[in-house]
Amino acid sequence: MFLATLNRPSQLLVLSYLGHVTPQEVQRGMEEIRAMAADLKPGYDLLADFERLESMDLACRTELGRLMEMVDQTGVGLLVRVMPDPSKDIGLDILSLFHYRKIPRSITCRTLAEAAAKLSL
Repeated sequence: MFLATLNRPSQLLVLSYLGHVTPQEVQRGMEEIRAMAADLKPGYDLLADFERLESMDLACRTELGRLMEMVDQTGVGLLVRVMPDPSKDIGLDILSLFHYRKIPRSITCRTLAEAAAKLSL
């Protein structure tokens, strides 16, 4: 499952990856993110939470690349990833090199609590 939520006052976009994630789920979530982007100002923070991810289809790389391009266009300023199990990372840093015009400042954390502290939440 893929969920996108927005905290307007904090200018924080939260992307949660839960259980087994498919390309179709990411693609559907992108429509929600496009709608939320209207409420975001350039320089906003993005939290990508992979803490509850069990597995992700390798075909998600294409959709994640498109997602990176979309948040790049909307002006993401800080990207914080929660990745407790590095073996579940399907090459996000490499994808970033190809899909961001200017790679945002990024931080990878092992826990959501650590990420919250980095985002001053």
